[in-house]
Amino acid sequence: MFPLPEVPLPSAVQLDRARAELLRDLGSRVLTGDDEVESYRRDDSGIDGRLPCAVVLVESAQDLITALTVAERTGVPITPRAGGSGRTGGAVPVAGGIVLATQGYDDLVDFDRQEGRVVVQPGMNLEALHRLVEAEGWFYPPDPNSAALCCLGGNVAENAAGPRAFKYGPTRNYVLGVDAYLPGGQRFFAGRRTRKGVTGYDVLGLLVGSEGTLAAFGEIVLSLVPKPESVMTLLGLFRTSADSARAVQEVVSQRLLPRCLEFLDGTTLDVMRQSGVALRPDAGSLLIVEIDGDAASCEAQAQRVGEALDAAGALEVSVATSEDARKRLWQSRKQMSHAVRTRSRHKISEDVVVPRARLLELLEEVRIIGETERVETLCYGHAGDGNLHVNFLWNDADDEPRVTSGVRRLFESTVRLGGTLSGEHGIGILKAPYLPLEQSQELIELQRRLKAAFDPRGLLNPGKVLPPGGHGPC
Repeated sequence: MFPLPEVPLPSAVQLDRARAELLRDLGSRVLTGDDEVESYRRDDSGIDGRLPCAVVLVESAQDLITALTVAERTGVPITPRAGGSGRTGGAVPVAGGIVLATQGYDDLVDFDRQEGRVVVQPGMNLEALHRLVEAEGWFYPPDPNSAALCCLGGNVAENAAGPRAFKYGPTRNYVLGVDAYLPGGQRFFAGRRTRKGVTGYDVLGLLVGSEGTLAAFGEIVLSLVPKPESVMTLLGLFRTSADSARAVQEVVSQRLLPRCLEFLDGTTLDVMRQSGVALRPDAGSLLIVEIDGDAASCEAQAQRVGEALDAAGALEVSVATSEDARKRLWQSRKQMSHAVRTRSRHKISEDVVVPRARLLELLEEVRIIGETERVETLCYGHAGDGNLHVNFLWNDADDEPRVTSGVRRLFESTVRLGGTLSGEHGIGILKAPYLPLEQSQELIELQRRLKAAFDPRGLLNPGKVLPPGGHGPC
């Protein structure tokens, strides 16, 4: 259903040369057997790329330099990869070539407990970082639902977010600096090690979210915030999705700022029930609202949030009364994407964003698209940000044209409502053809020139983000 974009492919001679040079220079840190490299041709998007000629298991900065030097010398494309948990094909080797696997380059390099700053290698697991800094009284807010699997290098490349972004913002807000590596092995440090700094162009801002198309990442400098003293989680059940959307507006209108404001529609609740979560049968939507701060302010905010949910017509409002109860609730939410996969043979999840006030309109658009295209849809996501994960579910190849039409209509509706094609998953392969729906051709061409400044030969992660040429599906 999702053909790979057309990109220049290296010749067999180039691939053989790159493989031989990597084996000579890096030895056992290079995988070349078909069985060894097979799993590196895809990420969590489910898209199959071309089989890599070699996978470099990065353990040091010198490994990065060596692999990128070989890529430049042989003209073989190279695809950076961290945890492989991306949803839009960002780590899929479209042109085959070399995969730069950084998951094993995963140490904590430095932890400045006075400044609230860490330096990490790109393969460090996000959940491990959360545990480590929280044990010391610090807090790293970005929390994509793949935290147990994803790595910091991939988070920076995709500008990952998650439920807590409503209050704390995405990964971009916490990246102070990064060691960046270009084809040929050139290294530069972009950013700073201080909390403020406006020297020169914001090259760091350009690199964060660039999806491995401008540079490969080495060590990353991240800022932390003090760990909140207390956390409270509320669950609001509603009869309809419209009631939940109105409740979101009610909470925000009260000038309340929960750290999470999560929405789940009726079909999603059915999935939760099937996975063993007890929910009253007349509930057609759900909000999870999480508050943090000092104990007194949490209590006061929880009271006000509960009143706002009641005012919007909640069937029931409850509070998770223990840490275990909170963890069980969030575990159900974090496993939602995988639970949904059991409902049909095929699934695609789009993470569109609209202004929060237009969330109800987007939900209605999704309902109409599902009915007219005869494709099952379900929605959940970060309602506080207007970031909705719209899932299309289908079973047979005959359904695929209707799914494709539904996705296109979703993107058209999102842009018409003043929204954007992605809030946190990135563009990757899947959304690149649709970029012209949101961005002008002039802006796209400017980005092509920026890409060429970093990567003149187009070797870094080809086929991602920018459409392959022309005006795409405008």
